Amino acid sequence: MARILITRLSSFGDVAMLVPVVFSVAARYPQDRFIVLTRKSFAPLFENLGFNINAVTFDPSKRHKGLLGTFKLLISVIKYNYSHVADVHDVLRTKLIRGCMSMLFKKTAHIEKGRSEKKQMITSKELYPPLKPTYERYMEVFDKIGFPSEMVFKNFFEFKERSLYPLRAIVTEKDCTWIGIAPFAKHAEKVYPLDKMENVVKSLNEKSPIKIFLFGSGTQEREILDSWENKYENVICASGKINLINELLLISYLDIMISMDSANMHLASLVETPVVSIWGATHPSLGFYGFKQDIKNAIQTELECRPCSVFGDKPCFRNDLACLNEIPENEVLKRVMNVLHEHGLNEIEQ
Repeated sequence: MARILITRLSSFGDVAMLVPVVFSVAARYPQDRFIVLTRKSFAPLFENLGFNINAVTFDPSKRHKGLLGTFKLLISVIKYNYSHVADVHDVLRTKLIRGCMSMLFKKTAHIEKGRSEKKQMITSKELYPPLKPTYERYMEVFDKIGFPSEMVFKNFFEFKERSLYPLRAIVTEKDCTWIGIAPFAKHAEKVYPLDKMENVVKSLNEKSPIKIFLFGSGTQEREILDSWENKYENVICASGKINLINELLLISYLDIMISMDSANMHLASLVETPVVSIWGATHPSLGFYGFKQDIKNAIQTELECRPCSVFGDKPCFRNDLACLNEIPENEVLKRVMNVLHEHGLNEIEQ
């Protein structure tokens, strides 16, 4: 029996994209064990994913902080006698783990991130054909260590019973169309202006019958979402009220999610919820589009300066975020209504 260590320490969206891959590989090799090393907050995504899948946690703020913490992490990895390492992160800590395990004659491989291809796309603005999706790059790592497989993942809850009962703190029944809105992202260059997004919320709130669920994290984000909940009758803020798996459960009941280029797009993709995604500084062609999402539902402006970065972490050189500000609210609303219509949900007032 092989014991495969899979290292992906951050970030949330990239960890979420790993779920379909780990599920598919583990399903192909039921006699082996697959252990994902990631942050404690992300671990629930893997804890009940399959009988031969587990998660072990990485704590960068306490136990595994600094040089001593990294040494402790290495010791714990060596102690559990893994036979293979699939490094799907390729950062300093995972390189150290990979290097030490290789010296112990363990089979290792790491992700090819396509950095030069992405840099070239940013420079040239030649966006087609799109680059290889991240989940395919993950699959290649397993192929290299001797675990090739086909993508068989469909839905996180495919083999689990669903019920609204765990969501009773915020909702007890579904009797209308449910729309999720996740208006935030890690970087400002990926966030649709909040005044424009509130206009989207306001317009949707006036339609009937409908419920709008807001997603976000952190104190500041929650304050904004709470203010929208208090202002609009059909709006419910889910932030801070349910845990990660129940948040994923709620997303699975949504008829559509409106999201930035952020983790919520990838969470919705894990439960086959269609996403209308809004793109600013980044671009779907760079390989980070939602798993099996329809590309026609990506809303973006065609500007000669887009994309200006891979992750949206560089300040707008124009200082006007035109890529986001030039997207009218009506375009978002129109795309939402089109998707709902395509899925046979025509009862909302137009």
